[in-house]
Amino acid sequence: MVYPETLEKLIKFYKKLPSIGEKSAERLALATLNIDDDVIADFIQSLSTAKEKLQPCKICNNLTDKEICDICADENRNKNLICVIEDYKSVFSFEKAGRFNGVYHVLNGLISPINNVGPEDIGISSLVKRVDSLENPELILALKSSIEGETTTLYIKKIFEKKNVVVSRLSYGLPMGAEIDYLDIMTLDKALEDRKKIS
Repeated sequence: MVYPETLEKLIKFYKKLPSIGEKSAERLALATLNIDDDVIADFIQSLSTAKEKLQPCKICNNLTDKEICDICADENRNKNLICVIEDYKSVFSFEKAGRFNGVYHVLNGLISPINNVGPEDIGISSLVKRVDSLENPELILALKSSIEGETTTLYIKKIFEKKNVVVSRLSYGLPMGAEIDYLDIMTLDKALEDRKKIS
C-alpha cells in the first residue's frame, strides 16, 4: 500500500465517479486535503441535500428538487411537443442549446432484450398515458443510434401509429452510437431542426 489506509479509501470513492481513473482519483483526493474545513462541510451538506431532495418529476421523469420540474411548470412551453430521451442528462444538453420550446419525457433507459430490459422497465406506459391526454401531440424521439435506441424507437412508433400522434426523430446527421449529452450545441440544434417524421 502506497498511501495511508484513510487516504486510500478516499481515492477509491473518487474512482467510483464516471471518467475518473486512478491518477485523477489520486489528484482529487490529495487536493481535497488542502480544502478549508468550512468548504468541506458545505460540500458534504451539498452531497447530502442532493441525494435527499433530487427526484424524478411527476410528469416527465426529469431530475428536479420539486414535485414538478421547472420545464413542466412553465406555461410558455409547448406541452404538445414532447422530446423523448433516454435519461435526464440529455435534458440539460437540449436546454443549454436553448432553442427547444417543447417539453420532455425521460425514459428509464432503452429497451434491451439481451439485458432483459423490456418496455415495462423504462416507463413507456407513462408516456402513453401522457400523450393520450393531449390534442394533436408530436413526439420527437431523441434516442441514440444504437441497437437499443432503434429497438425503442420502433416500439414507440408502433404504439402510436394508429393514434393521432406525429412521431419524428432527430436528424441522422448525428454520429452512430452518439450519446446525446456529449454532443456539441450546434450539432444538437441542427439535429432537432432537421428532425424526420417517421409516422
